[in-house]
Amino acid sequence: MTNSPLSGEQTTITHGPYSATIAAVGAALRVLTHDGRDLVVPFEADEIRPVFRGAILVPWPNRVVDGTYTFDGVDYQLPLTEPARGHALHGFLAWARYTVIDRSDSSVTLTADVVPNDGYPWPLTIEVTYALGDDGLTTTVAATNTGSSEAPYGTAPHPYLRAGEGHVDDWTLELPASQVVTVTEERLLPVAVEPVDGPGAGSPLGVFDFQAPRVIGETFIDHAFTGLTRDDSGVARVVVRAPGEGGVGVGSGAGSGVSMTWGTELPWVQVHTADRPEAALNRVGLAVEPMTCPPDAFSTGDDVVRLAPGATHRAAWTIAAL
Repeated sequence: MTNSPLSGEQTTITHGPYSATIAAVGAALRVLTHDGRDLVVPFEADEIRPVFRGAILVPWPNRVVDGTYTFDGVDYQLPLTEPARGHALHGFLAWARYTVIDRSDSSVTLTADVVPNDGYPWPLTIEVTYALGDDGLTTTVAATNTGSSEAPYGTAPHPYLRAGEGHVDDWTLELPASQVVTVTEERLLPVAVEPVDGPGAGSPLGVFDFQAPRVIGETFIDHAFTGLTRDDSGVARVVVRAPGEGGVGVGSGAGSGVSMTWGTELPWVQVHTADRPEAALNRVGLAVEPMTCPPDAFSTGDDVVRLAPGATHRAAWTIAAL
């Protein structure tokens, strides 16, 4: 028997200048390139995936504080998968082995089940479809409640976008969010949803205002944002650019870049500058995680999807080269 790599079965799809490789463990986006240029921070097939790179997060994204929540009057305790901070982090399936159920030259669909347990007693079937086209890589997550009672649910992806050469500090970010979730320093406990101000407005939250594109610099970000500006079709768009030959610029012709777009089913986005003690991981990509719900949503109930028996929830996003 041939052993598969640590990240599971690999599926490579292509369309024009785009190529993507999906790893079965976590239904993870392991590689995405455009004309050979990385659009996300990749990892090796036979590597234990670092820092959730490319994973699909279900049945909740982000943190459940202390792993405890109440749903329809019943208290639940989730496993504490972020022990240093004492939280349940990023759902159950980031380390599950998905099965490929459909594929073509430019698309692949994988599936896995959320198995009921003491902390989450609802069965779900998850299907993740990656499809390349002229507009980039579109990912769709479909979650179906196969049980007999309503289930709390949320989802998000976890790619680390890569604008070009260099590190996050060198890149320009355009993030159309007017509000940020403030958090405590040690445990990242959500405190409040507050407006961001311009860098010159005197508010300490001005460091999180990227509504007009500007250089990230040394700014540390590990925060959720909302109040997203959208186009007439309801699409929000984050843009990350690397500096051009003449230095950092914000115009459409300045350097290389990557964009990520999503619809109204994802009203929140977590952004993280990937600050790590390991030099090889530190600030090498910008995590952009559009979410159906904010941090600790299972506890607060904010924007939690109540997935009825037999119902399917879908969320989608697209990553494209600039």
